[in-house]
Amino acid sequence: EGLAISVPVISKAISDLEYTLGVRILDRSAQGIEPTPYGHALLESSLAAFDELRQGVKHIEFLADPHAGEIRIGCPVTMATGFVSVVIERFSRKYPHIVVHLLAAESAATYRALEDRKVDLAIVGMFRPLNEKHLSAEILFQEPFVITAGRQSRWAKQRSVKLAELINECWTLPPSDSLFGSVVVEAFRACGLEVPRATVITSSVPARSRLVATGRFLTALPRSMLRFHPQSASIKILPIDLPTTRRPIGIITLKKRSVSPVAQLFIACAREVAKRSIRHAKN
Repeated sequence: EGLAISVPVISKAISDLEYTLGVRILDRSAQGIEPTPYGHALLESSLAAFDELRQGVKHIEFLADPHAGEIRIGCPVTMATGFVSVVIERFSRKYPHIVVHLLAAESAATYRALEDRKVDLAIVGMFRPLNEKHLSAEILFQEPFVITAGRQSRWAKQRSVKLAELINECWTLPPSDSLFGSVVVEAFRACGLEVPRATVITSSVPARSRLVATGRFLTALPRSMLRFHPQSASIKILPIDLPTTRRPIGIITLKKRSVSPVAQLFIACAREVAKRSIRHAKN
Protein backbone atom coordinates (compact mmCIF):
# COMPACT_ATOMS: atom_id res chain seq x y z
CA GLU A 1 0.00 0.00 0.00
CA GLY A 2 2.83 2.37 0.86
CA LEU A 3 4.43 1.81 -2.56
CA ALA A 4 1.10 1.76 -4.42
CA ILE A 5 2.11 -1.59 -5.94
CA SER A 6 0.00 -4.74 -6.10
CA VAL A 7 0.85 -7.81 -4.02
CA PRO A 8 1.61 -10.04 -7.04
CA VAL A 9 4.16 -7.52 -8.32
CA ILE A 10 5.86 -7.41 -4.91
CA SER A 11 5.84 -11.23 -4.70
CA LYS A 12 7.46 -11.54 -8.13
CA ALA A 13 10.12 -8.94 -7.24
CA ILE A 14 11.01 -10.87 -4.09
CA SER A 15 11.01 -14.17 -5.98
CA ASP A 16 13.31 -12.74 -8.67
CA LEU A 17 15.65 -11.38 -6.00
CA GLU A 18 15.82 -14.76 -4.24
CA TYR A 19 16.52 -16.45 -7.59
CA THR A 20 19.34 -13.98 -8.34
CA LEU A 21 20.92 -14.38 -4.88
CA GLY A 22 20.41 -18.13 -4.78
CA VAL A 23 19.09 -18.00 -1.19
CA ARG A 24 15.72 -17.54 0.52
CA ILE A 25 15.48 -14.04 2.02
CA LEU A 26 12.01 -14.37 3.61
CA ASP A 27 10.38 -17.06 5.73
CA ARG A 28 6.64 -17.20 5.11
CA SER A 29 4.18 -18.67 7.61
CA ALA A 30 0.59 -18.28 8.81
CA GLN A 31 1.86 -15.76 11.35
CA GLY A 32 3.37 -13.51 8.67
CA ILE A 33 6.75 -12.91 7.04
CA GLU A 34 10.17 -12.75 8.71
CA PRO A 35 13.57 -12.08 7.12
CA THR A 36 15.95 -15.05 7.10
CA PRO A 37 19.61 -14.51 8.15
CA TYR A 38 20.28 -13.83 4.45
CA GLY A 39 17.45 -11.30 4.45
CA HIS A 40 18.84 -9.53 7.50
CA ALA A 41 22.29 -9.34 5.84
CA LEU A 42 20.71 -7.82 2.73
CA LEU A 43 18.77 -5.28 4.81
CA GLU A 44 21.92 -4.14 6.62
CA SER A 45 23.78 -3.67 3.33
CA SER A 46 20.80 -1.90 1.79
CA LEU A 47 20.64 0.52 4.71
CA ALA A 48 24.25 1.55 4.09
CA ALA A 49 23.73 1.72 0.33
CA PHE A 50 20.66 3.94 0.50
CA ASP A 51 22.30 6.10 3.16
CA GLU A 52 25.29 6.67 0.84
CA LEU A 53 22.82 7.58 -1.91
CA ARG A 54 21.19 10.14 0.42
CA GLN A 55 24.64 11.51 1.27
CA GLY A 56 25.33 11.84 -2.45
CA VAL A 57 22.09 13.78 -2.94
CA LYS A 58 23.06 16.07 -0.06
CA HIS A 59 26.44 16.65 -1.71
CA ILE A 60 24.74 17.61 -4.98
CA GLU A 61 22.41 19.99 -3.11
CA PHE A 62 25.44 21.53 -1.39
CA LEU A 63 27.22 22.05 -4.73
CA ALA A 64 24.10 23.73 -6.09
CA ASP A 65 23.82 25.97 -3.00
CA PRO A 66 26.74 25.81 -0.50
CA HIS A 67 24.77 27.78 2.09
CA ALA A 68 21.74 25.50 2.27
CA GLY A 69 21.04 21.96 3.38
CA GLU A 70 20.70 20.22 6.73
CA ILE A 71 22.71 18.31 9.31
CA ARG A 72 21.72 15.89 12.06
CA ILE A 73 23.76 15.86 15.27
CA GLY A 74 23.55 13.58 18.31
CA CYS A 75 24.93 14.36 21.75
CA PRO A 76 24.21 13.83 25.48
CA VAL A 77 21.92 16.34 27.19
CA THR A 78 24.83 17.86 29.15
CA MET A 79 26.65 18.60 25.90
CA ALA A 80 23.47 19.93 24.28
CA THR A 81 23.01 22.57 26.98
CA GLY A 82 26.67 23.61 26.84
CA PHE A 83 29.35 23.13 24.20
CA VAL A 84 27.13 21.87 21.37
CA SER A 85 24.66 24.75 21.76
CA VAL A 86 27.54 27.23 21.43
CA VAL A 87 28.76 25.47 18.28
CA ILE A 88 25.25 25.46 16.80
CA GLU A 89 24.79 29.17 17.54
CA ARG A 90 28.08 30.05 15.83
CA PHE A 91 27.33 27.70 12.92
CA SER A 92 23.85 29.17 12.47
CA ARG A 93 25.27 32.69 12.27
CA LYS A 94 27.67 31.63 9.52
CA TYR A 95 25.16 29.50 7.62
CA PRO A 96 21.66 30.76 8.49
CA HIS A 97 19.94 28.70 5.78
CA ILE A 98 21.28 25.33 6.94
CA VAL A 99 18.83 23.44 9.15
CA VAL A 100 20.30 21.74 12.24
CA HIS A 101 18.52 18.71 13.75
CA LEU A 102 19.75 18.04 17.29
CA LEU A 103 19.14 14.75 19.07
CA ALA A 104 19.89 15.15 22.79
CA ALA A 105 19.85 11.78 24.56
CA GLU A 106 21.94 9.59 26.82
CA SER A 107 25.32 8.49 25.46
CA ALA A 108 24.20 4.95 24.57
CA ALA A 109 21.22 6.25 22.58
CA THR A 110 23.49 8.76 20.83
CA TYR A 111 25.82 5.98 19.68
CA ARG A 112 22.84 3.90 18.50
CA ALA A 113 21.50 6.81 16.48
CA LEU A 114 24.88 7.20 14.79
CA GLU A 115 25.17 3.49 14.00
CA ASP A 116 21.59 3.47 12.68
CA ARG A 117 22.57 6.44 10.48
CA LYS A 118 19.91 8.65 12.03
CA VAL A 119 22.52 11.34 12.74
CA ASP A 120 25.52 12.47 10.69
CA LEU A 121 27.85 12.71 13.66
CA ALA A 122 27.90 12.50 17.44
CA ILE A 123 29.67 14.75 19.93
CA VAL A 124 30.21 12.84 23.18
CA GLY A 125 32.40 12.49 26.22
CA MET A 126 34.62 9.45 25.73
CA PHE A 127 34.64 7.76 29.12
CA ARG A 128 36.36 4.67 27.71
CA PRO A 129 38.75 4.05 24.79
CA LEU A 130 36.96 3.77 21.45
CA ASN A 131 37.50 0.12 20.54
CA GLU A 132 34.85 -0.20 17.84
CA LYS A 133 36.66 -0.54 14.51
CA HIS A 134 33.73 0.88 12.52
CA LEU A 135 33.85 4.23 14.34
CA SER A 136 36.24 7.14 13.95
CA ALA A 137 36.94 9.76 16.64
CA GLU A 138 38.44 13.24 16.55
CA ILE A 139 39.33 14.65 19.97
CA LEU A 140 38.28 18.28 20.41
CA PHE A 141 39.42 18.94 23.99
CA GLN A 142 39.93 17.34 27.39
CA GLU A 143 37.00 17.75 29.75
CA PRO A 144 37.71 17.77 33.50
CA PHE A 145 35.09 17.49 36.21
CA VAL A 146 35.01 20.18 38.86
CA ILE A 147 33.57 20.47 42.36
CA THR A 148 30.95 23.20 42.46
CA ALA A 149 29.04 25.20 45.05
CA GLY A 150 26.39 27.89 44.92
CA ARG A 151 27.58 31.51 45.01
CA GLN A 152 25.86 31.85 48.39
CA SER A 153 27.71 28.89 49.88
CA ARG A 154 30.40 29.57 52.48
CA TRP A 155 32.76 27.39 50.44
CA ALA A 156 32.42 29.73 47.47
CA LYS A 157 34.22 32.41 49.45
CA GLN A 158 37.21 30.22 50.31
CA ARG A 159 40.44 30.78 48.36
CA SER A 160 41.77 27.37 49.31
CA VAL A 161 39.66 24.23 49.78
CA LYS A 162 40.65 20.60 50.21
CA LEU A 163 38.38 17.82 49.08
CA ALA A 164 38.62 16.13 52.48
CA GLU A 165 37.03 19.21 54.10
CA LEU A 166 33.85 18.70 52.08
CA ILE A 167 33.12 15.09 52.95
CA ASN A 168 30.43 15.88 55.53
CA GLU A 169 28.73 18.57 53.48
CA CYS A 170 25.37 18.20 51.73
CA TRP A 171 26.00 16.53 48.35
CA THR A 172 23.95 15.75 45.26
CA LEU A 173 25.71 13.14 43.11
CA PRO A 174 25.05 10.93 40.09
CA PRO A 175 24.43 7.20 40.70
CA SER A 176 27.77 5.47 41.34
CA ASP A 177 27.07 2.88 38.62
CA SER A 178 26.55 5.56 35.93
CA LEU A 179 29.28 6.95 33.66
CA PHE A 180 29.41 10.27 35.53
CA GLY A 181 29.19 8.47 38.84
CA SER A 182 32.17 6.24 38.07
CA VAL A 183 34.28 9.35 37.36
CA VAL A 184 33.28 10.88 40.71
CA VAL A 185 34.07 7.65 42.59
CA GLU A 186 37.48 7.46 40.90
CA ALA A 187 38.27 11.08 41.83
CA PHE A 188 37.54 10.62 45.53
CA ARG A 189 39.41 7.33 45.74
CA ALA A 190 42.43 8.86 44.00
CA CYS A 191 42.53 11.34 46.88
CA GLY A 192 42.35 8.52 49.42
CA LEU A 193 38.75 9.33 50.31
CA GLU A 194 35.44 7.50 50.27
CA VAL A 195 32.64 9.02 48.23
CA PRO A 196 30.52 11.20 50.54
CA ARG A 197 27.02 10.13 51.44
CA ALA A 198 24.76 11.99 49.02
CA THR A 199 21.52 13.58 50.16
CA VAL A 200 20.19 13.57 46.60
CA ILE A 201 21.21 11.01 43.96
CA THR A 202 20.19 11.76 40.38
CA SER A 203 21.62 11.37 36.90
CA SER A 204 19.95 14.64 35.89
CA VAL A 205 22.67 17.28 35.56
CA PRO A 206 20.14 20.16 35.32
CA ALA A 207 18.55 18.99 38.59
CA ARG A 208 21.90 18.81 40.38
CA SER A 209 22.89 22.22 39.02
CA ARG A 210 19.63 23.73 40.28
CA LEU A 211 20.19 22.25 43.75
CA VAL A 212 23.76 23.54 43.88
CA ALA A 213 22.57 27.02 42.90
CA THR A 214 20.53 27.20 46.10
CA GLY A 215 23.81 27.39 48.06
CA ARG A 216 23.08 24.30 50.14
CA PHE A 217 24.45 21.48 47.97
CA LEU A 218 27.78 20.54 46.42
CA THR A 219 28.28 18.42 43.31
CA ALA A 220 30.73 17.48 40.56
CA LEU A 221 29.97 18.76 37.06
CA PRO A 222 31.68 18.76 33.64
CA ARG A 223 33.64 22.00 33.43
CA SER A 224 32.51 22.86 29.90
CA MET A 225 28.89 22.88 31.03
CA LEU A 226 29.67 25.80 33.33
CA ARG A 227 31.90 27.50 30.78
CA PHE A 228 29.31 27.48 28.02
CA HIS A 229 26.02 27.50 29.92
CA PRO A 230 24.52 31.01 30.35
CA GLN A 231 22.72 30.05 33.57
CA SER A 232 25.88 29.00 35.42
CA ALA A 233 26.44 32.44 37.00
CA SER A 234 24.87 31.23 40.27
CA ILE A 235 27.42 28.37 40.53
CA LYS A 236 31.10 28.66 41.39
CA ILE A 237 33.92 26.21 40.74
CA LEU A 238 35.85 25.45 43.91
CA PRO A 239 39.68 25.53 43.74
CA ILE A 240 40.10 21.74 43.81
CA ASP A 241 42.04 19.93 41.08
CA LEU A 242 40.66 16.53 40.07
CA PRO A 243 43.23 15.29 37.54
CA THR A 244 41.79 11.79 37.30
CA THR A 245 38.48 13.12 35.95
CA ARG A 246 39.75 14.40 32.61
CA ARG A 247 37.92 12.76 29.72
CA PRO A 248 38.21 13.61 26.01
CA ILE A 249 35.30 15.23 24.20
CA GLY A 250 35.23 14.01 20.63
CA ILE A 251 33.37 13.94 17.34
CA ILE A 252 32.38 10.39 16.42
CA THR A 253 31.59 9.36 12.84
CA LEU A 254 31.16 6.08 10.96
CA LYS A 255 34.38 5.13 9.14
CA LYS A 256 32.73 3.73 6.01
CA ARG A 257 30.20 6.52 5.69
CA SER A 258 30.79 9.62 3.58
CA VAL A 259 30.85 12.83 5.61
CA SER A 260 28.65 15.38 3.85
CA PRO A 261 30.04 18.85 3.02
CA VAL A 262 27.59 20.40 5.50
CA ALA A 263 28.83 18.05 8.22
CA GLN A 264 32.40 19.05 7.37
CA LEU A 265 31.45 22.71 7.85
CA PHE A 266 29.94 21.89 11.23
CA ILE A 267 33.02 19.93 12.31
CA ALA A 268 35.23 22.89 11.35
CA CYS A 269 33.03 25.17 13.46
CA ALA A 270 33.25 22.76 16.42
CA ARG A 271 37.05 22.83 16.14
CA GLU A 272 37.02 26.65 16.27
CA VAL A 273 34.88 26.73 19.42
CA ALA A 274 37.03 24.03 21.05
CA LYS A 275 40.24 25.98 20.34
CA ARG A 276 38.73 29.13 21.84
CA SER A 277 37.69 27.11 24.88
CA ILE A 278 41.20 25.73 25.34
CA ARG A 279 42.74 29.21 25.08
CA HIS A 280 40.19 30.56 27.58
CA ALA A 281 40.97 27.75 30.04
CA LYS A 282 44.70 28.52 29.85
CA ASN A 283 44.11 32.21 30.50
